[in-house]
Amino acid sequence: MPSIPWRWLVALLGVVLLAWMFWVVHQQLGALRLQDVQQAWHAVPLSSILWAGLATLLSYVALMGYDALALRQLGHRLSATRTCLASFVATAIGNNVGVALVSAGAVRMRLYSNWGLSGSEVGVLIGIVGTTFGVGVALCGGLALLLEPPAMLATLQINTAWGRAAGALLLLIPAGYMGLALRGARSLQWKSWVIHTPGPLLAMGQILLAVVDLGAASLALWVLLPDTAPAWPVFLGVFVLAVVLGVVSHVPAGLGVFEAVMILGLPTIAHEQLLASILAYRVIYYFLPLSLAGALGGALALRGSFAGLKKLEAFAQPLINWIAPPVVSVAVFVAGALLLFSGSLPAQFDRLPLLLKLVPLPVIEVSHLAGSLIGLAMVVLAHALYRRIRAAHQLVSWLLVAGVLVSLLKGIDLEEAIIAALVWLLLWSSRAVFDRPARMGLRFLGPENWFAVAAVVSATIVLGLFSYKHVYYSADLWWQFALRGDAPRYLRASVLVAGLTLSMALWQLMRPQPVGREVPSSNDLAKVSEIIKKWPVADAALALLGDKRILFDDEEDAFLMYQVQGRSWIVMGDPIGSPQAAERLVWRIREMTDRHGARPVFYQVGDNRLGMYADLGLVSIKMGEEALVSLDKFSLDGPHRANLRRTYRRAQRDGMSFEVVSKAQVADLMDEFREVSDSWLHSKGAHEKGFSLGRFDEPYLRHFRFGVVKHDAKIVAFANLWTADGKGELSIDLMRHRHEAPDGTMDFLFTELMLWGAHEGYAFFNLGMAPLAGLDSRPLAPLWHRLGTALFRNGEQFYNFQGLRAYKNKFGPVWRSRYLAAPGGIGLTGALIDVAALVNKRMSTERMDPAQRDPFPIDSAVS
Repeated sequence: MPSIPWRWLVALLGVVLLAWMFWVVHQQLGALRLQDVQQAWHAVPLSSILWAGLATLLSYVALMGYDALALRQLGHRLSATRTCLASFVATAIGNNVGVALVSAGAVRMRLYSNWGLSGSEVGVLIGIVGTTFGVGVALCGGLALLLEPPAMLATLQINTAWGRAAGALLLLIPAGYMGLALRGARSLQWKSWVIHTPGPLLAMGQILLAVVDLGAASLALWVLLPDTAPAWPVFLGVFVLAVVLGVVSHVPAGLGVFEAVMILGLPTIAHEQLLASILAYRVIYYFLPLSLAGALGGALALRGSFAGLKKLEAFAQPLINWIAPPVVSVAVFVAGALLLFSGSLPAQFDRLPLLLKLVPLPVIEVSHLAGSLIGLAMVVLAHALYRRIRAAHQLVSWLLVAGVLVSLLKGIDLEEAIIAALVWLLLWSSRAVFDRPARMGLRFLGPENWFAVAAVVSATIVLGLFSYKHVYYSADLWWQFALRGDAPRYLRASVLVAGLTLSMALWQLMRPQPVGREVPSSNDLAKVSEIIKKWPVADAALALLGDKRILFDDEEDAFLMYQVQGRSWIVMGDPIGSPQAAERLVWRIREMTDRHGARPVFYQVGDNRLGMYADLGLVSIKMGEEALVSLDKFSLDGPHRANLRRTYRRAQRDGMSFEVVSKAQVADLMDEFREVSDSWLHSKGAHEKGFSLGRFDEPYLRHFRFGVVKHDAKIVAFANLWTADGKGELSIDLMRHRHEAPDGTMDFLFTELMLWGAHEGYAFFNLGMAPLAGLDSRPLAPLWHRLGTALFRNGEQFYNFQGLRAYKNKFGPVWRSRYLAAPGGIGLTGALIDVAALVNKRMSTERMDPAQRDPFPIDSAVS
């Protein structure tokens, strides 16, 4: 039975909570009128709004403390400006987008990795921030239930004693956390969940900050409530539950779910007053911080016009590149949702006579319908802006201009027009960031994106039903066109919007998937050969092996190589091409895996692009380190080279010689190379592998020059040479010797290759990766690091981990980290199993036929 992807399960949970929200609205708000909510909104005191603003400020300051304590726990010191910026922007985006662990985590990954933290350290930081919030929720919720069980328990017919018992159980979480902290810093893991516990002082700081954060956030709403509100301790329990269910639902900002919990949990407050207070709270706690983050991004984008802002140049560009897309995406989504909601609400009566004097009725009718369609388009395209697609930026810019126009024409809705204009200004100020020339379509929408669209459309319909419940339905409503015909206009717009949404979703779900090739054609390999000639990293030559699928960029000047194993689509290394092309390619492979219910896995990627993989919602774990020898500094002189120098000179005295064989000579020597290879395989009891390693495949080997060691005029060892454009990097793939080759043969081969590379002007010699090397073994390190370190130190019976690193160390390399990026949780375990199976798969010595039938239908590998 096929497994259900976790992303669909999360979306299903959101659907259940959203349906429950609709039920609550129907049951509890049946007699409520929209005019009552508007009157309650205007009745909120200014003093309460100011107090709510102060409480919001205190909450966000405490949230900045989350990051500061996490950085201290990791032993990193960043300026307060950078820490506060990263925390504030990540929180503002996470609160509004939903799936805060992913959305806010991606922002933190982007910023902190640019400011010196490794990918694994940022992952630990995100875990610490999440742990701080979770412990705070347990403490506040537990105290509220234990001391003042809220009225919601009675509403749900839950015994107060059970509520107090639940509170006591919740308090065990912070108590246990402090107990672990008192025993010293360590980390615990259960499945995919990692809890990092610091020392007792830092743990106390975390708990204190969490209590201040949640307490201030709850006060920001409590001060807006009328006098009939319960005491703050009672309210706190309801607030914590509403926040938790809002987070679990993955609905953007917990919209609807939060309100439903509040309605059930605060029965003493009139519904119109409660909804008006929550609306004011959302503006203060959610919308204003997001607007400030957007204004910050816009100001930085325009920094060239302001001399004072030029001081921010050191980190302005990273902020623009990595913050503008999510901020703009959320702003456009909100603006689109407002246009949709506006189509479900009655027009302002006092503005209609003036409107009719300016424009005829047909224009009003068409503008109302166009406003809803524009709103739907903006909600759908918002995610494309997150991915920095240029065409989406251009289209949404025109949609916002049209949105301003129709807002004025359908009812002189100045508020919506101003919001749309401000979003357009934000979009225009950050226009340089949206540089990806990817094709547009619905393929980029995953289940969570469709759920967000469906939630907004559903809320639009429910809002209209609520607004016009006093209107008696009849078939004549469809054909009524009048100045006060708000209900007929809503009816026509809602059906059209719902129909279009359903049609788009069904089109994406039911479209056929084309069948692709399992291996590239000779024409594909010719294109690959031309691309890697211009690439500075030598291991791109693995693509010429022909055992991996090739995904080209639209311009066919970049590619990535991947293969399918189980449910994993495993990409070998980073994409080969410019950073812009690389982002387009990783998003395309992510889209392809989404369509097939597979998981994307990126194997042996560098740390300079971990932020890009974080944007895909992937986590990164360190696999080992790659050794690079600086050839301009390499020589056999000096006491530290004494052993290597002695081995090298002994080989020369024993009659060994070295030469580099050109590509033209390789074919004539292939039979002798095969003898050497067969001898090596037989002596090692090994078999040919593939994917991340080359194999003895004649068409593949003819692409390269060879380094050859001879003894008594007979080839005893060889290595095929990978060379990079501009002579930036030299490396080897196959490295084999005869069983009877003299001792020291491989040292001699390596030494000669490095001396030859230095003579030819290459900058580095790549000795390849040492698996599990360089993993962190500190108590706060992730469990994978500590297990890998233990295996590295004690797993000699399985693989000579330490011996391999020690062997490479004698050449004096610098070490460069290599990572695996894959979905977190159980998916990460599956990814590791599939990678191990693919890398160790026995390969045939015969070259695969490119025309063979593909057992795993996918999209065409070549654009």
